[in-house]
Amino acid sequence: MSGVNSCSLIPGFFILNGIPGLEVTHIWISLPFCFMHIIAVVGNCGLICPISHKEVLHWPMYYFLALLSFTDATWCTTMVPNILCIFWLSLKEIDFNAYLSQMFFVHILTGMESGVTMLMDLDHYVVICYPLRYATILTKPVITKAGLATFLRSVMLIIPFTFLTKCLPYCWGNFIPHTYCDHTSVAKVSCSNFKVNAVYGLFAALLIGGFDMVCIAVS
Repeated sequence: MSGVNSCSLIPGFFILNGIPGLEVTHIWISLPFCFMHIIAVVGNCGLICPISHKEVLHWPMYYFLALLSFTDATWCTTMVPNILCIFWLSLKEIDFNAYLSQMFFVHILTGMESGVTMLMDLDHYVVICYPLRYATILTKPVITKAGLATFLRSVMLIIPFTFLTKCLPYCWGNFIPHTYCDHTSVAKVSCSNFKVNAVYGLFAALLIGGFDMVCIAVS
């Protein structure tokens, strides 16, 4: 198999094929991706700049909104440029470690978006239930610690997931019918039982998404 280390069965690279069966329309499909990426980055930066510069907006709700905007802009930038390279330039080959890195950041940022949304909802709960103590409860140190805890939660849960994926043997080729790096697609070209990966992925999703949804519902 091309690009494969026969000793460890770890490929040197993967080939992201984009959207199978629609190769002739990749240029047209890329236009919405390009426009949405520009709108997402410009729109989110348009929220972050005034929040960071105007003192009147230095409140917990706006800090969380800025954090959510930053996470969303970074999440888009992690995936869309690579997708556009596939659609426009047919640059489909991606290094194995680069694949894992993109997958790592995509999952982390997805968890961050869920966590920040939950923090924003808890912020609304505090301001409604404890309006007179709002400023003393959600201080800048508390907001910083909450944002850092959300980030570390995602990192600590995704790191083992990434290493489990790296340890899989890949002997069914290195061709992946997808536009970006995700776990499900790469697991399909593994020739071993990836049940542990699937179970851990479900556990991480429940611990992040499930916990956040419960907190939002309760609040």
